[in-house]
Amino acid sequence: MRASSLKAVGSSFWAVPEPDRPPLWATAHADAADRAACRDAIRAGSRSFFAASALLPAQVRRPAYGLYAFCRLFDDAVDDVAPCARAAAVARLSARLSRAYDGRPADAPADRALADLVVAHAIPQALPMALIEGLAWDGEGRRYATLSDLTAYAARVAASVGVMMTLIMGSRDPATLARACDLGIAMQFTNIARDVGEDARAGRLYLPLDWLVEAGIDPDAFLADPRPSPALAGVVARLLAAADLLYARSEAGLPGLPRTCRPAIRAARLIYAEIGRELERQDLDPVSARARVDGRRKAALLARATLAPSFADRTLRDVPPLPEVAFLVAAVAAQPVPAGPAWWDVPGQIARVLDLVETLRERETFGSPGFAPEAAPHAVP
Repeated sequence: MRASSLKAVGSSFWAVPEPDRPPLWATAHADAADRAACRDAIRAGSRSFFAASALLPAQVRRPAYGLYAFCRLFDDAVDDVAPCARAAAVARLSARLSRAYDGRPADAPADRALADLVVAHAIPQALPMALIEGLAWDGEGRRYATLSDLTAYAARVAASVGVMMTLIMGSRDPATLARACDLGIAMQFTNIARDVGEDARAGRLYLPLDWLVEAGIDPDAFLADPRPSPALAGVVARLLAAADLLYARSEAGLPGLPRTCRPAIRAARLIYAEIGRELERQDLDPVSARARVDGRRKAALLARATLAPSFADRTLRDVPPLPEVAFLVAAVAAQPVPAGPAWWDVPGQIARVLDLVETLRERETFGSPGFAPEAAPHAVP
């Protein structure tokens, strides 16, 4: 049976004892405690994303929390083990993913949430498998010779998540998915630029090796003694410029999303792009300090995402996907989408009614006068 401690985030959140569950036809896999645990995982793990997600409608926010929790589980499972054990950790993640897709999720909140959302939103297994592949590359300590190689990595660890989020929001349009990939890769480039020093001190290097060589930086020497320099600042500036081009392209995908979802995605874009601006304000030095967007600025960007109109260049909407992400868009096109429950499907209709009731309950909670969204000024990226 499930331990009550699974309701809280902690070591038990990721524990995987063998499940003792009711038949599949009797109930959904995830319950309210599971959804609360997933929400707590994102609140602790990414305050920027948590702030932006507060703008999502409840019926999208709940599965988004589940998706994030499982992605966080993936990441931690590889990062938190010794290098010699990472291949085995990746294999275990693949097995857990297969169980979720088989309707037999491991006994953990994130697994049960994933098992529900991949069915509800017809998410191809190739998408989370791409994430696992990217994490396997992390486990190998892989370096990236060119920007294209780095983009292929970002496609797996970030664009795959962007595509899954787009499916949760209800869009399967190829052009919209391509722009979601642009946003995911831009965010990953920003993260890489911000974390150069932190990664180097952990023995990791993600900057394109050919850029480093062109700038006169020896990759191994930099890892041995990471220091800021004008040459490093130039490489970081190039990566931020590549991210900014993709941020601009991603904006053109917003009209392909439901209107209720656009502010949250625009907020995520604005907040992450602002990390790049903070890096510029600290002279493109990602080694001495970690660039952060303070709470006041983050709140202003959330307001801008909600109130200001988008000025996207609509001609960018139909730009073909980057070659490195084309396989993600193709995977969605190849996935059949099951129809919703027919009127005579009583269990399916009951599930829909229960979901509607829960959505209304969440709206009451989030809309009550005493509720203060977590998006406010204390959040940090």
